[in-house]
Amino acid sequence: MRSIRTSAPPRRGRRTALAAASLVAALALTATACNGSGQDSASGKPATASASSATGDGKVHVPADLANRLKDHGIDVDQWQKGGWKNWDRDTWLSAAKDFVNPVIKGLWKPERMRSAKEADKTVSVQDASADQGVSDPEPTPARAVAEKTPYQRYAAPVGKVFFDSPEGSMVCSGTVVKDVNHPGKSNLVWTAGHCVHAGGKGGWYRNIAFVPAYNNKGESAAQLSNASAAEIAPYGNWWADWASTSGQWIKGGSESGGAGAPYDYAVLHVKPEQGSKSLEETVGAALDVDFSAPAASEVAQLGAWGYPAAAPYDGLKMFKCLDRPGRFALSPSLPTMYRIGCTMTGGSSGGGWFRVVNGVTKLVSNTSIGPSDHTWLAGPQLGAGAEALYEDMSRTYGGR
Repeated sequence: MRSIRTSAPPRRGRRTALAAASLVAALALTATACNGSGQDSASGKPATASASSATGDGKVHVPADLANRLKDHGIDVDQWQKGGWKNWDRDTWLSAAKDFVNPVIKGLWKPERMRSAKEADKTVSVQDASADQGVSDPEPTPARAVAEKTPYQRYAAPVGKVFFDSPEGSMVCSGTVVKDVNHPGKSNLVWTAGHCVHAGGKGGWYRNIAFVPAYNNKGESAAQLSNASAAEIAPYGNWWADWASTSGQWIKGGSESGGAGAPYDYAVLHVKPEQGSKSLEETVGAALDVDFSAPAASEVAQLGAWGYPAAAPYDGLKMFKCLDRPGRFALSPSLPTMYRIGCTMTGGSSGGGWFRVVNGVTKLVSNTSIGPSDHTWLAGPQLGAGAEALYEDMSRTYGGR
């Protein structure tokens, strides 16, 4: 998550926690639409990125039109898989969506490389972070993150880790398998945060983006993982993003601390397996609907946030969850209000889904975006018309590929 430092306004009291069992049990169910109100004030078109892939002969195959655009920018696609992706020269780190490239590099994300990935965690000054705190509800009392039950395949199969490479090295976020409305039962879509795929206004698309559902399925320690099999680390395998979308507002206004892009800090990945041909939803056996009704915080009794926190005191190896009633949080009167819950999860939980249970079923209603440097709460965007347009564009254009 993007970490911010804030002053300390009065905390709101702890509210009755939602029973964890009801939320977890619903994860594997087919969710129905939830009622709600509110709209996303986001405008502008979603930014969609195309990607190439490597086939069985080990060569990187890039569509001709994309290859030509890359060559125009001095990128040798034949050298990409051999390590050319490591070139992060600022003059050639492309921010244009059409120039994203993410070919499959088989074997790149080995267990040891996954364990070495760091959380994306930045800070901003008190003056910037506390802008117009009067429109926010009182700061919530921290809700202690609770370890998810194992095996994750049984209790939270759609939740996993998003790995990517940035100029600072290998990084990690969290993500959720979501349903594809135009390809029922065969979704290859993953919901995460915008800052897990693109650096925002002063950077470009990250590289080698891959999703690992139910990572470290048994919740084992670092010592235990030294002898773990690939199936224990990645029970459903590695899934590479061959297409990516995030909001135009994140690309334009996102920053290391969230910035003006924070209320639009969401993204959708279309993924393909490193090996095999089945869809992600068929492989995992579960996916969640996304609720784009953007209900007001006052209308939501409880939200649950899931993810893999990686900054101390966590190590990124285990899945955790927080349950709390949401309040409102606004960085500026000119920006949409975000949801905020008390939660002690740290960086690495970025992009993890926020779930709402209605009538016994679960829907994704937000994702982890920002939080304070003392790790007492999390904030996530409301998903309204702009987020829905991004999702539907991804589904229609790339969902069947």
